[in-house]
Amino acid sequence: MQKWVFAVAMLGCVSIGAHATPVQTGGIAIPGAMSDGTGTSANDGRLGFFSDLYYDAKRNEWWALSDRGPGGGTIPFETRVVRFTLDINKATGAIANFRPVEVVKFKDHGGAFNGIAPKPKNVQGLSLDPEGFVVAPNGSFYVSDEYGPSVLEFTRQGELMRRFETPANIIPRNAAGEPNFADDKGNVAGRRSNRGFEGLAITPDGKFLFAILQSAMLDEGGKEGSTNRLVKFDTKTGKAVAQYAYEMDRAGQGRGVSALVALNDHQFLVLERNNRGVGVGAELNPPDKRVYKIDVGGATDISGKMISQHLAFEPATKSLWLDLSKARVPGLYGKTPEKIEGLAFGPKLKDGSTLLLAGTDNDFSVSQNGSGTQFDVYFKLDEADPDESAIQCPLDQKTGCTRVKDNTPAELSPGYTLLPGILFAFKVVAGE
Repeated sequence: MQKWVFAVAMLGCVSIGAHATPVQTGGIAIPGAMSDGTGTSANDGRLGFFSDLYYDAKRNEWWALSDRGPGGGTIPFETRVVRFTLDINKATGAIANFRPVEVVKFKDHGGAFNGIAPKPKNVQGLSLDPEGFVVAPNGSFYVSDEYGPSVLEFTRQGELMRRFETPANIIPRNAAGEPNFADDKGNVAGRRSNRGFEGLAITPDGKFLFAILQSAMLDEGGKEGSTNRLVKFDTKTGKAVAQYAYEMDRAGQGRGVSALVALNDHQFLVLERNNRGVGVGAELNPPDKRVYKIDVGGATDISGKMISQHLAFEPATKSLWLDLSKARVPGLYGKTPEKIEGLAFGPKLKDGSTLLLAGTDNDFSVSQNGSGTQFDVYFKLDEADPDESAIQCPLDQKTGCTRVKDNTPAELSPGYTLLPGILFAFKVVAGE
């Protein structure tokens, strides 16, 4: 007998038991050079894969969101979301044959949204670093952004409909109270650079969005802080109606929240990870990627309050639900990818369980130096530490290459590949 059910079927989410057990059913490594069909260069067409994932059950559609592009905010890139198809074995939960089939670029009347950092720094303009994605009941797109941080609504054609109102305490500001969206130079309060609204979730009835910061704000611990903010937005008014505290396990190692999935109007899955694993410029060990089930039902609304040792509040409760560090996929030779960032429930399987996918952001397998010169980064993934032997080549070329570690000349030998995009598949069975 099922003991406790999360009834979240309205938006095509899942009903899972309180003691639901995710079981890995497979996974795929997608070639890092795969194009979304709009171009051939890394800066115009290469997939950045899964900064977020979303399954729209109403329309039976999968969506993959990439972030601000392969330049890390220094190179122009038209931000986008990609619809893809996937073969799913309904008997086993195994997946195969990832195929991009539609690209929607985000735009406004003033032009295309771009991944390059805001300039001037105090105006966000068309700068967009998309990290979270969900679909509204009417089919429009909600996107969370790190620069603002912001929540925006777009049509299905990618046209901006509206911006939600970001709470004033979260906007990055300098000592004079002026906003600076581009970086942390001179900032003393609000979200940290590249640490904005990383996760986005929609409640089953579509009435509320929840956006979570990647890590603690500048004035609430900064790099050493471990308390994030989870902001609740009313989709009708576009205004924030509550803020809750989420306690990470610890700070350090680039730790932060990467994904948020709603189970109902007060319970969520949160993907928390460090920056260890196979990735561009990443240390291999120890990887730590975990999914927690959290509940804000008894949490304190901390809107208008600063988190400090003097503030009494109840954070969201949390319990470990899935250790993604133990997930494996052919092609990574028993290793864990650095940036597992997408998380989404999919369709029901034949046995009544529900498919769950977790996906990686591969940073387009690109790095860049201080002057903005970009490089494709190749790995030999069967080696003990692929980063130690990584090779960088001028963007879209395979000659003139050097070793990443010491910049000595190198040639691409057989076995070197761009970092693949990874999809892990699980089935979630209700607790009996």
